[in-house]
Amino acid sequence: MKKTILTGIRPTGNLHLGHYFGATKSWVKLQDEYECFFEVADVQALTDNFNNPEKIRKNVYELTIDLLSVGIDPHKAHLFIQSKIPEIAELTIFYSNLVTMARLYRNPTVKTEIAQKKTLFGNDGESVTYGFVGYPISQAADITALGGTIVPVGEDQLPLIEQCREIVRKFNTIYGVTLQEPEYLLSKTPRIKGLDGKDKMGKSLGNALYLNDDSETVTKKIMNAITDPNKIKKDDPANPEICMVYYYHQLIENPNLETVYTECKAGSRGCVACKKELITKIEQFLTPIRQKRKYYEDHQDEVINILNQGTEEARIRAQETMKQVKASMKIDY
Repeated sequence: MKKTILTGIRPTGNLHLGHYFGATKSWVKLQDEYECFFEVADVQALTDNFNNPEKIRKNVYELTIDLLSVGIDPHKAHLFIQSKIPEIAELTIFYSNLVTMARLYRNPTVKTEIAQKKTLFGNDGESVTYGFVGYPISQAADITALGGTIVPVGEDQLPLIEQCREIVRKFNTIYGVTLQEPEYLLSKTPRIKGLDGKDKMGKSLGNALYLNDDSETVTKKIMNAITDPNKIKKDDPANPEICMVYYYHQLIENPNLETVYTECKAGSRGCVACKKELITKIEQFLTPIRQKRKYYEDHQDEVINILNQGTEEARIRAQETMKQVKASMKIDY
């Protein structure tokens, strides 16, 4: 039997290049090797968007179309909606008894995201909800409900997987061996930088290039991308290592990369010409994705059917897990 991959993404907006190169590009390959369940994590998205449910509902379908457009194949993998698997919510409640608040606050990923919220919204953290702090418990429920044996993650997500493993160990110690500790599959791609040079491309940072951006938007964003600040005139030599335009030439594997590098260093390549070449390459990269997206936008019923079928498969898995969990907990009345 194939091992089971469980991973997901929150529907808070469309996919950008950071999502693609950091995660979904590898998901497309993994679906040929494993039984894959890809979760549209709407419940987790509500932890910090609880007052804007319309946004999440709309983005469930937008995100699904993005995933299908980049190559997730519903004949190979299961796409499902988190909120339609009530067993995940049940498991979250059971697991919440096994984790202290102190342990949650010590989770490095949680600490980092709370600090980011303070920076973004200028508050002291008092508005952070229990649901937000407790999302590692919900994530552990996601993984174990579906019997996830392998979870693809970036390095910043490793503390969440370790917390899931702790929960599984504690459950098995108290109630008897029932659940399997998941392994992680670490992404080989480092965090993708934003167009502004920041270490992370993010929706809230305004520095992302989205897979559904039209040609005009792509051109505008790339023409505003950060280059070497020490290059003042067109013929000045520059350092491509600190230039976001060169960074994206590398990211999309421009076959002309060596020429871009040497001409930039020598001062024989202007930034405008370099940006225009990058625009051409990005457009070539995005064209097949746009074509698939157009198909699914015109066939919304097919998208809904894909989600319904994937959710049904996920629910069957979760129901079987819950039978075993309740039997072990002596609550299988």
